[in-house]
Amino acid sequence: MPIRSALRLPTSVDQQALTPYDGSTAVARPGEADVQHTKTDADVLIVGSGPTGLLLAGDLAAAGIRVTLVERRPHGISNMTRAFGVHARTLEVLDARGLADELVDKGAPRPRLRLFNRLSLDLGRLPSRYPYLLITPQYEVERLLERRALAAGVDFRHGTELGGLRQDTDTVTAEITGPEGGPGILTARYLVGADGIRSAVRTALGLPFPGVSAIRSMVLADVRLADEPEEMLTVNGVGDAFAFIAPFGDGWYRVMGWNRSRQVPDDEPVDLDEVREIARLALGTDYGMHDARWISRFHSDERQVPAYRSGRVFLAGDAAHVHSPAGGQGMNTGVQDAANLSWKLVAVLRGDAGDPDGLLDSYHSERHPVGASVLRSSGAAVRLAMARTPLQRAFRAVVTRLIGVIRPASDRAAGMISGIGIAYGTGPAAHRTGGHRAPDAVLDRGRLYELLRHGSFVLVTPRGAGAPAAPEVPGPVTTATWTDPARRTAILVRPDGYVYWEGESGEG
Repeated sequence: MPIRSALRLPTSVDQQALTPYDGSTAVARPGEADVQHTKTDADVLIVGSGPTGLLLAGDLAAAGIRVTLVERRPHGISNMTRAFGVHARTLEVLDARGLADELVDKGAPRPRLRLFNRLSLDLGRLPSRYPYLLITPQYEVERLLERRALAAGVDFRHGTELGGLRQDTDTVTAEITGPEGGPGILTARYLVGADGIRSAVRTALGLPFPGVSAIRSMVLADVRLADEPEEMLTVNGVGDAFAFIAPFGDGWYRVMGWNRSRQVPDDEPVDLDEVREIARLALGTDYGMHDARWISRFHSDERQVPAYRSGRVFLAGDAAHVHSPAGGQGMNTGVQDAANLSWKLVAVLRGDAGDPDGLLDSYHSERHPVGASVLRSSGAAVRLAMARTPLQRAFRAVVTRLIGVIRPASDRAAGMISGIGIAYGTGPAAHRTGGHRAPDAVLDRGRLYELLRHGSFVLVTPRGAGAPAAPEVPGPVTTATWTDPARRTAILVRPDGYVYWEGESGEG
């Protein structure tokens, strides 16, 4: 169902219900006392404590929703991570939760993204507060999100596995195995599977995960380097090999590589000599790799579940879609899934949604096309990197040349990879900005993304203008005014930072 038909509630903006923003990361959300609790163990049960599950859990708990998060791993965030890049849109999502600046301080901003030798995208032109790719390990993102979720009151259950689930018209019942091996039951009004490519939730639902194995026999290793690379993010594809090197920041480096002439099963042993050889083929040097603390072989899939919602159960992140590693979009797409779903679940659980099913359905209708787009773009990039025949390489040369010299094409590619260019369907009033990401702006009450930390809609009007006839929305609205006197329109921004409506403001 289009989002425009899912958001119908009273239009009044209750200034008295607003919680003043104080700049903290754990902001009390308006309407916490209005959450409609039922006799369940939790309002929302989340399976999986990666970045997707952690962001979703923190959002819901901060809004007064009872959240239980189960994770099969014992407590402790593993540094065996595959994600190293945080894109601009994900940083904006974290900014709307008061976390981005701390993460940026620990990472290394890179204003250019090089996918392979001839294709480099200028991210410095992105219309964002964060015009770059931030190089930082995934566990740093998880650390911030876990801290926020704990502070908000999320009930963590580590060492706990999902065995099965069933749902009825009001609840979801999950069969679990706890850390001591004993069986148990957890009930919730909704359940979200954010438990990765081998999702137990998706399996329990019986949903297919169609797609292909795009790249076989990739290797991963954590190593020390005798020679430090010139670039913070080193990546290239040449002939029959490509390789990627990124720093953890503590003297260790993550290496990922592939060699067309060495295609073996995932369980085939891999040693440091093989990793070195791939690096030399793709990068011209192995940088003196030594002292590997971890080496593994895996394959990269391109898959997407047909439905992100099944009754009271939702799928997000790698449980819903997996992509080739080109462009580093996997973790970022999952975090943005969570940001889209969280405010909709809050509205429904508070009883604010006039059409609860329509609002929840909009999660699939908005995010499924995004996942499909990422599959196409990342798949195309990795296939260009793997070009083998002279015709394929000639085609790659033409494509990369065009993207490199035609600025609109380059900017569009940068916008899609960074997430800045992603847009949804228009809101209730046709306007060119409807469904597009709202850029940050300085308002009379602070920056727009600071106001979004309330978890509410934000209505921004021109100075001295009367209240506009804005559409009805499912939840509280924070009001602000433009500081720029040239802005003469009003804008209504969703809690996830996308424009819901823009129109003329009334006269004062």
